[in-house]
Amino acid sequence: MRGLMMLRVKQAIRPTAAALSIFGLGFLGLISLRAADLADVDERLVEDVKTLASDEYEGRGVGTEGLEKAAEYIRGKFEKAGLDVTAHGGDPFQEFEITTGAELTSPNTLTFRGPDGEELEPGFEVDFHTCSFGDAGKFSGEVVFAGYGIESEDPAYNSFEGLDVAGKVVIIVRRNPQQGQEEGLFAVAHGASRHAALATKVSHAFQREAAAVLFVNDTYTGLHQREQLQQALVEAEQKVLQASEGLVDSGASADDAAEARETLDGAVRHYRQVRMMLQDLNADPLMDFGYGGTRVGKSLPVMHITQAVCNQLLETSTGQTLAEWEAKVDETGKPHSTALAGWTAVGETGLRAIRVPIANVVGVLEGEGPRADETVVIGAHYDHVGRGGVGSLSPGSTEIHNGADDNASGTAALLEVARRLAAREEKLPRRVVFIAFTGEERGLLGSAHYVREPIFPLEDTIAMINMDMVGRLEEDRLTVFGTGTSPAWDAWIDAAAEEEGLVLAKKPEGFGPSDHSSFYAKQIPVLHLFTGTHSDYHRPTDDWDKINFEGIERIADLVETLTVEVARTEERPEYVEVQGRASMTRSGSRPYFGSIPDFSSDADGYALQGVAPGSPAEKGGLKGGDVIIKFGGAAIGGLDDFDLALRKYTAGQEVEVVVRRGAEEVTVSVTLAQPRS
Repeated sequence: MRGLMMLRVKQAIRPTAAALSIFGLGFLGLISLRAADLADVDERLVEDVKTLASDEYEGRGVGTEGLEKAAEYIRGKFEKAGLDVTAHGGDPFQEFEITTGAELTSPNTLTFRGPDGEELEPGFEVDFHTCSFGDAGKFSGEVVFAGYGIESEDPAYNSFEGLDVAGKVVIIVRRNPQQGQEEGLFAVAHGASRHAALATKVSHAFQREAAAVLFVNDTYTGLHQREQLQQALVEAEQKVLQASEGLVDSGASADDAAEARETLDGAVRHYRQVRMMLQDLNADPLMDFGYGGTRVGKSLPVMHITQAVCNQLLETSTGQTLAEWEAKVDETGKPHSTALAGWTAVGETGLRAIRVPIANVVGVLEGEGPRADETVVIGAHYDHVGRGGVGSLSPGSTEIHNGADDNASGTAALLEVARRLAAREEKLPRRVVFIAFTGEERGLLGSAHYVREPIFPLEDTIAMINMDMVGRLEEDRLTVFGTGTSPAWDAWIDAAAEEEGLVLAKKPEGFGPSDHSSFYAKQIPVLHLFTGTHSDYHRPTDDWDKINFEGIERIADLVETLTVEVARTEERPEYVEVQGRASMTRSGSRPYFGSIPDFSSDADGYALQGVAPGSPAEKGGLKGGDVIIKFGGAAIGGLDDFDLALRKYTAGQEVEVVVRRGAEEVTVSVTLAQPRS
């Protein structure tokens, strides 16, 4: 690496003619400064990435001490570099609160009244439990049975067809029909599990203005688990018998006899374990509080009742048990939803949102001259997904996800650019603000908060450069999003990339899944640098030893060069509207609407940070700050409801959208477009 470093120093002091023509003689001073300190760059980058991606920092998940340690580490590096770390009320921490979960409070009550006036009072945490993904509050109403709570066009199946659930307490069965079957509407081969999502089922009920949802376990799952354990017990018993036969050989050596005894002991232990599991099996467990996560936005009370409770209502009204109903649905492929005549329910759920403080870390390098009040923002998010859960692509994992590439790499590059620009003898003509954003993995929360409460006026913020996952450079290939957001970008970035020997994949879109989107929504030209996704993305295996540190250094070189040029240019970069949205993942099948979610909002509805230029949403008259509360007649309490409602439409259809705009409700018509790739 050291030899490569010296080679790069020699290359750096021979700027190309293209670079000189674009950047002028000031570029030579920049290179001299860079060459003088390159020998220590590799050590600094390794230290920063290894520290931020160490187990001590707990995956930098929101609400962890590790994230706070990371913020302090960044503050220390900003301060050591010579940045002003007092711009936000005397310190660098722009703090705000987010919801990370829910906690159970009281009361939690549920009472049913039957056709003959009899009352049924299930026991809390015995016969029913409150679900964390619902709302707190009281509810009452007639009881209806919505079966599996599925609404699907392909396969054609609608649990709500002909069933009025408005103002009603809705019982919904978990999972989906025809489990374990190879053929049928919801057979395994059709991949119908997406219809089984708890949030989707709640959203179907919420959109129809139900009073509450009561989930009940399907009977197939418990029976299947019992059958599997019974089969495992038979196999364990056979292994005990086989191991016993090894002890009857009278001619076996002492060693062989000891080995046979050990084998038998192990087989017996396994048999006892399986037998105990079978004895302890609860085929109808209530969901633990916290299972299913926490819903953002407005919802309705959600509980989980036992099959025994459900059967009392179902048998009284329909003459069949839940198991008999399931068998009928599996056979006919029809929902068989029904009102439970004469049954009413009243109850209350007690839960409270858990809110934790998190903070952007801000360091400022003041400019000098007539344009010193204008700002260039350089950003990278420093949070990750902690020990898994929300955002992890390793289901069920509780290992620390160190996030070396995502995004200790971008944070290390941010710190390196800050050091270099702060070390310049001559001040830049414009202010440069370095921001380590938090909450990006929860939905661009940190950058959304900054543009809502900027430390420096957004109208004087002329550009934003973002670095997210810049640690896996391969074959010199760097993806740059946002190149179409200003006419100035192409020439500047081409020259800088040529100097670094980088091969660019340029994407014009200004919107995408990282913090630059928040700034582009405010009509600020942006760039976002990205070296590509990989199999370690959002998994515990994203560790520092897989990082290309020389690649981070080259990207830091490029960002340093670009920042100096943006800060020195006479005219601020012109903002350009670019239609479309960049994506690092596959697109869905839903029609194109063009809204930009405000993930940091706690509004009751789907809050918009902005709308994409030229999108159906913009053409329909929607704008940032609007909160969608109805979409085509369906009630919208949050992003989940909106996403589900949008999927029911196709391109070319006109949809009536009701939004809350300030204190008013505004209705607009939006014509949906073809899905975007």
